Amino acid sequence: MSDGKNGLTYAQAGVDIDAGNALVDRIKPAAAATARPGVMAGLGGFGALFDLKAAGYDDPILVAATDGVGTKLRIAIDTGILDTIGTDLVAMCVNDLVCQGAEPLFFLDYFATGKLDTDSAARIVEGIADGCTRSGCALVGGETAEMPGMYHAGDFDLAGFAVGAMNRGAALPAGVAAGDVLLGLASDGVHSNGYSLVRRVVDLSGLGWDVPAPFAAADMTLGAALLTPTRLYVQPALAAIRAGGVHGLAHVTGGGLTENLPRVLPDGCGAAIDLGAWRLPPVFRWLAETGGIAPAEMLKTFNAGIGMVLVVAPDRAAALADLLTAAGETVHRLGHVTDGAGVAYTGALV
Repeated sequence: MSDGKNGLTYAQAGVDIDAGNALVDRIKPAAAATARPGVMAGLGGFGALFDLKAAGYDDPILVAATDGVGTKLRIAIDTGILDTIGTDLVAMCVNDLVCQGAEPLFFLDYFATGKLDTDSAARIVEGIADGCTRSGCALVGGETAEMPGMYHAGDFDLAGFAVGAMNRGAALPAGVAAGDVLLGLASDGVHSNGYSLVRRVVDLSGLGWDVPAPFAAADMTLGAALLTPTRLYVQPALAAIRAGGVHGLAHVTGGGLTENLPRVLPDGCGAAIDLGAWRLPPVFRWLAETGGIAPAEMLKTFNAGIGMVLVVAPDRAAALADLLTAAGETVHRLGHVTDGAGVAYTGALV
């Protein structure tokens, strides 16, 4: 054991345990506000406990998902707009869970930075808590890692982990067949994929993050507009599943409609999509025009205005569209499932 003559401390090495403790104290109310039936113990222990029976499951199957928000983080860091990037993190995980037919139950986050700024970290975690609350899942814990020398000043990274459940026999996709109708739910913008291309387009435009966004309200900066958070589809999607007639759901993330829709189609089935069924939102029109991005590339990189697709029985399509609309979603009838593999587009993105 050293006699301590050099007087070094962990704080002098760049890690401030007191700042970490202050962060935990600050975010405890936000985490507590996400509590739901089943939570037994949350922040503060070495692990979180969850009672599936108390959550209403008698023969549960667990479903897990993990994700991040990609280089959208770079815009959040450069602009200092940190209040919604945590909501993106939750959405990227729980929107995937519901595609399996699962109800999100609890969430954990991983936040890593070179030097912990308690206020910035708290704003991020409070955004995570907001996303959890709106998805009906509990924020039960996480990890804050202060790692000097690993990140440039002000930089950080985020990862999220969500666990959901469903009763045995309720897994999706199930029963998808030719003739099923494709209902597309509108996105709220770019969501959290394709941002390496987004940032490249912004570089080409010569615009700064603080100038008015060319495609949004006059009082919104370009940075703020591109940080519009990923839409949370959990509650409307679960309502549709419980109403009956949903055979599958596809969360439109990296790979766009072209790559994600086939993930829920059985072998031998494809999809026919009418590109005239919805209008390309202004942010995507600006990206395409400014970057000279071809339609096929747009559809394979971005959600292009459709953030979730439900594959539904033809005789349930109208009722489910009405249910989703009443739940606040903008619903577009995109096309149908076909015999034969692949996604075939007709019409043009406008």
